[in-house]
This record gives sequence, C-alpha cells and structure tokens, in this order.
Amino acid sequence: MSGGAWPAFGLNLVVSAAAVLAVLLLAFAAGTARRLHRYVDVAWGLAFATVAGVTYVLSSGHGDATARIVAPLATAVWGLRLAAHIAWRGRGHGEDPRYERMLARARGSRTAYALRTVYLLQAALVWLVSLPVQAAPYAGVPVGGLLWAGVAVWAAGLAFEAVGDHQLARFKADPAHRGRIMDRGLWGWTRHPNYFGDFLVWWGIYLMACATWRSAALCLVSPVVMSLLLTRGSGKRLLERHLADRPGYAAYTARTSGFVPRPPRGPRGRTGPGSGEATG
Repeated sequence: MSGGAWPAFGLNLVVSAAAVLAVLLLAFAAGTARRLHRYVDVAWGLAFATVAGVTYVLSSGHGDATARIVAPLATAVWGLRLAAHIAWRGRGHGEDPRYERMLARARGSRTAYALRTVYLLQAALVWLVSLPVQAAPYAGVPVGGLLWAGVAVWAAGLAFEAVGDHQLARFKADPAHRGRIMDRGLWGWTRHPNYFGDFLVWWGIYLMACATWRSAALCLVSPVVMSLLLTRGSGKRLLERHLADRPGYAAYTARTSGFVPRPPRGPRGRTGPGSGEATG
C-alpha cells in the first residue's frame, strides 16, 4: 500500500464501520420486534456484502482496477449467498437454540444483553474480518499471482460450502431421513463442510490483499480470527457441544473428520436418530 493510499484507506475503514453498524442495528431492531435474534445470522452475510459495496465505491481511482473489482465482488457473492441460504433455511422456525442459551444468561434486560453480546460483537467482527476486502483495492501495485491464487482458494471454498448446504437441504427434505444424521457426500468427509468452506473463502480473500508486505501483515488478523471463530468460537465448538448427547452422533464423530476433509474411518451407515445441523 503506497503512502498516498493510506488516507483513502482510512476513510474506507471509517465508512465501512458505520455501514456495518447500521446493518447490525437494523437487524437488532427487527430481531427485537419479532423476538427472533436469529436474524443476526442473515445480517452477518449482508454486512460483509455492504463492506464490499462501500469499498468498491470509495476505492475509485486508487490502486489496481482488477483488485478493486475482484476482492469486493468475491466478498459480496459469498455474503449474499450465505445470507440468502440462512434466510431460506430459517423460514418458519423459532429462535436459534444458541441464542436462547446465550440470552438465558442475561442479568437485567435481555434486549440490552443481546445488543452487546450478539449484535455489536458481530459488527466488530465483520469489520475486523473484512480488512483484506478493504485493503486489496488500495495496494497501489499491479495484481500478481497471489490475487489469482486467492481467487482459486476462494472459489474452492465457496463451492465446498454451497455443495455441502445443498446436500444437507436435500437430505432434510426427504421425510425418510427425519431424525437421521447426515453422513453422505461432503458430510461423510467432514462434519462441517460449511465451516471448512468459510475457512477457505477467507484465506482466499486474504491472499487477494497480499500484493504488498504491508497489506499482508495488516490483514493477517482477518483469516486468523475467522479460523478461530469457526473452529474454537461460535462455529464448530458450540454446535458439537449442542449435539454431543444425541444418539448416533458419537459414532459419526468417530469416523468423520472434525474439520479438514478426509475419507471416513470405517463403513458409513444409517446413523441413528439425532438432531441439529447435520440431521434431518
């Protein structure tokens, strides 16, 4: 990133922060009115797409024209697909059990607790994780192989996530699978195809921002934070804690990788009743 691009990049950071906060506050208003804080999961993807749009507009006249298009477009495609999928998946359902358990710990106003621990926290995480998207257009040097390597990693992640979501949706749509754990397709290779896909997506977007050592160093926090969220934070760890006592889930975990895909150990079979992300 050249010296002249820093003020423009700084403005991008400020405007993006304001835009992300606006999206999450709108989601908070909707969630409070409907008493469904699961709306924040839809807002998560929309907030990233908003950052991408803000960055594309504000970066006009700065850096490489290709990077200005590719990184925001990749982020917007991922964010909008994720938001649409979560909105479709959650239609007609009540509150997400994760938020029920979280809000049950509130002392005093549940609404204020939800604002602090769900919406404002996620707004801060969106802004932090989106640093590569914001930095890539301001690198000030022609794009190189790392940008296209990033596109390849991003595309692999997006495909992995989308295929896994599609496979699970088809599995759940069949009444014969009700109460059964999904252990087919990508779900036989990893218990979390969607989380592994997100992992690849954000390391790919990070590579798109690595045109200079300054931007690479500045943005490294983004994929690291996302990786920790997926594996140790609100992703894999919380979901598996929720599913741990379900009949048949222990056998599924014994033969299926927890994150990085690999062939299952032993034969697959019709796992016993269970519920949750990987069940019908």
